[in-house]
This record gives sequence, structure tokens and C-alpha cells, in this order.
Amino acid sequence: MSDQVRVRFAPSPTGPLHIGGVRTALFNYLFAKQHQGTFILRIEDTDQNRYVPGAEDYIIEALNWCGIPYDEGPGKEAECGPYRQSERKSMYRKYAEQLIASGSAYYAFDTAEELAEARAKAEADKQNFIYNHHNRKEFKNSLSLTEEDVQQRLDSGEPYVVRFKPELKKLYMYDEIREGIEIDTSLMDDKVLFKSDGMPTYHLANVVDDHDMRITHVIRGEEWLPSMALHVLLYESFGWQAPKFAHLPLILKPTGKGKLSKRDGDKMGFSVFPLEWKDPKTGEISRGFREDGFLPEAMVNILAFLGWNPGTEQEIFGLDELVKAFGLDKVNSSGAKYDPEKAEWFQQQWFVQQDDAVIGAAFAKAMQKKGMEYGSQDYVNMVVGMVKERAVFVEDLFELAGFFFVSPSSYDEKNVQKAWKQDTPEIMGKVAEIIAQTEDESAAGLSNAVKGWIKEQEMGFGKVMMPLRLALVGSLMGPDVFEIAAMIGKNESVQRIQNAIHELS
Repeated sequence: MSDQVRVRFAPSPTGPLHIGGVRTALFNYLFAKQHQGTFILRIEDTDQNRYVPGAEDYIIEALNWCGIPYDEGPGKEAECGPYRQSERKSMYRKYAEQLIASGSAYYAFDTAEELAEARAKAEADKQNFIYNHHNRKEFKNSLSLTEEDVQQRLDSGEPYVVRFKPELKKLYMYDEIREGIEIDTSLMDDKVLFKSDGMPTYHLANVVDDHDMRITHVIRGEEWLPSMALHVLLYESFGWQAPKFAHLPLILKPTGKGKLSKRDGDKMGFSVFPLEWKDPKTGEISRGFREDGFLPEAMVNILAFLGWNPGTEQEIFGLDELVKAFGLDKVNSSGAKYDPEKAEWFQQQWFVQQDDAVIGAAFAKAMQKKGMEYGSQDYVNMVVGMVKERAVFVEDLFELAGFFFVSPSSYDEKNVQKAWKQDTPEIMGKVAEIIAQTEDESAAGLSNAVKGWIKEQEMGFGKVMMPLRLALVGSLMGPDVFEIAAMIGKNESVQRIQNAIHELS
């Protein structure tokens, strides 16, 4: 095996990529980069019946959006290609025949009907049906038939599969996350490695490809743990050195019970896919993290903490920091609960760190879509700088900062009862006059003028400041009221005060 670390992410193009798959890709990427290794994308499309058009492009786009592009794979060909299993299918048969020649596999000619009958008989006898060393001689295969009979069947083109014949022993294996595992191979069934349609099953293709691509570490989801024994035995049967294995914990529902599914996201109002997905058959659209407004940095940070812990108090990690801090020794073996609130917390932390100009550009684009006028980009950026601390997504800025661009068309009822009294119209009329006459239009200038007048009148500040905010904003939220007045300008401020007097009196 090569000294250089080589890992692979090997999804099937059967639909959108679940965040569990993205996390697997991320952990492979981090491990590869930490060891100056190679991160490979391999598309496992041997099951053509489940192939979904557009799924491969979706996988590649999702990895690129997260900032974890692959080094080798479709479109980035290198000496270990091709990287789609369907383009490698001519090579698998010779490996299946190699196993037959060495006695580690055999031809089986049983029809689907015969197997169904045997399964039904076992169920009737209240037994589990398993095709292995206990009963393989009772079936039509190259272990029970004569050599002549087998050759005749092969020559006549009779359909067959190739089944694996595991060596009977106590198999000791090591997983980088779960440590030592022992299996009694006599309990294993004789898995089909090669199908009658001339295509390998996942197990044969997976092992052959990992060997040919010189994979040093197989980092994959816990659902593949039951396959580990078969894969290790296949490596032994070929006389190849097996890679190191690491099986990542499941991502669990927010309740902690059961694996996270699309249904959970639909029910609780969050996405389980990195990008929006449109089902080519049904036209159904599934939401994505990107379209929900998450930043790729936040997505990566969220996924990193699903099953991994740095062992310190630090929670906000950029990709470069993750590469330095990551290690399989810090990955837990127990399931990781997905917490939508914590996900939004990560998003908020990253959102605040973004440059005002970056968020400003995104907000301007969102306003354009809604047909809102926003003046100059510099103005938008300044507004964003004033309110972004309280936002989680760009969409939140409409509520937090919409009043910087559009005069209030309504006023919050509870706030009106609290702030707008009988004498308020008269007071607000005077405040409008003061603002109109103030030459210094800065926040400090407007503040000094209005607050000076309040002190002269020996009036409570709340009596003026609350209705002034209500007039400018439509509610009692937002940054400093004089910052708002200075930003929207003297004339607009006066106009809004007059509108409020007219609407609320």
C-alpha cells in the first residue's frame, strides 16, 4: 500500500446527498488534507435501476459549495480512473473469476423462484433463511454439481451469479473509531459478488476499486459496519493488504431516537440536504441548506461537530483550523444528535463574521428580487453593519432593517398603545420642526437638538423617544433612533413623523 494517504468518498447517484453523506465527505477531506493526502470522489453507479439523472452533478456541486472539492474523480481524471463504476465494469469479471479459481468463490445457478421457495420453506419452519456453509451443497452451484455439468451450463449461457465462500474462522478486525471487533465467519452468508447481468455487486466493486485506487483509509458511515467482515475477507482472499477502516456514527433525529431523515426535516422545518433538490420524476422540491440561507462555512462547522469533538472549548472552526485539529481518535462511536437550534447558532456566528460588503451585496440582491429600491450599495452596506449582529440569515435583514429603505405602512398595535398618548401628536409635531431646522444632520447633531429640547421642557425621555422610534420604524425595535434618522435623512424623518401623526391621531 502507498505511504501517501488516499481516501475516497463513494456515493451512489440515487438522489440528493443527505447531510450524513456530506459529513462523510468532509471527514475524508479533513483527514486527507491533514496528511497531505488525496481526496477522491468515486461514483458507485453499478445499480443502474436506481440511477437518478442529475444526482452526480448535485453531489459535485454540493462538495464545491462546501469548499471541500475532490482531487481526483469525474472530470479530474488521474491514473486510477475512470471514477464511475459503470465505466469500470469490464474489469470486475476477471476478479470474480480469480476468486473462483482460488476456491474463495463459486458459480451458483439457482433461479429467483428456487431461492424464494427455499426462503418460504425456512420461514414456515420458523427459521431464518441463510445461504451458506450449512446448506450450500443443497443448491445448484459449482460446489454441488460436477465440473462437466458446470461447464455445460456456462457454455449454454445459463444465467448464474458468483457467490463468496468465506473462510470459516474467528475473524479479528480493527476499526479506528470502534477499535477491536471479533466476528465468527460461520454466521455469514455466501454473498453474491457478481450478478447474472454481468455487473458486480457493491461488495466486489467496492473492494476492487479501493485496491486499484490505492485507498489507504476507508472512512464511511456506520451503516457499512456489517459489511466490514466481508470486505476484510475479500482482501485476504485476493492476497491484498486491506486499508484501515473507520465507521462514522449515525446522525440522529433531534430527539436522539433513530436516524435523521428527510421526513424529520419536513416535520420540524429544516433541511437535511446541502442544496435544493428537484426530483426529476415527481417534480417535488426539497429545500437545501444553501437556499435556506446558510453559509458554507457554517454548514462545514455544523457537520464537523456531528460526531467529532476537538476536546477543547472552541466551537467556531474555519476549514483550515479543522484540518489542523481533526483526528479520527476524536470521533465518537455513539450517534450524533442533530440540533436545528445549534445549527442556527453556528450560522449566526459565521454571519456576524462576514464582511458588511459581502452581506450587503446578498441583501441588495434579495431586495432586487422583491422589487425594493435601496439607493447605493454603500448605503446598504452601512445599514447591514448596524443590524447584522441580530440576524441569522440574509432574509432576517428585511425585518431588522427594512425601515431603512421603506417608510412604515403600519404600526405595531401593542407598541402604539404603549407609546402613543393623547398629547403625543403635539409633541411629535414639535420634534418634526426641530429636526427640520437642525443644520447638523449627523446622528450626534440630531440627538443634541432633540434631547436639548426635551431637557428644556423638563419632559421624560420615554415620552418623546418611544413615539419617535414608532414613527420612523413602525415598531419599537432597531438601532439608535438618531442613527436611523441620520441614515434615512432629515426630510424623510420629518415625512415619517407627519405620516404617524396623521395615521395614529
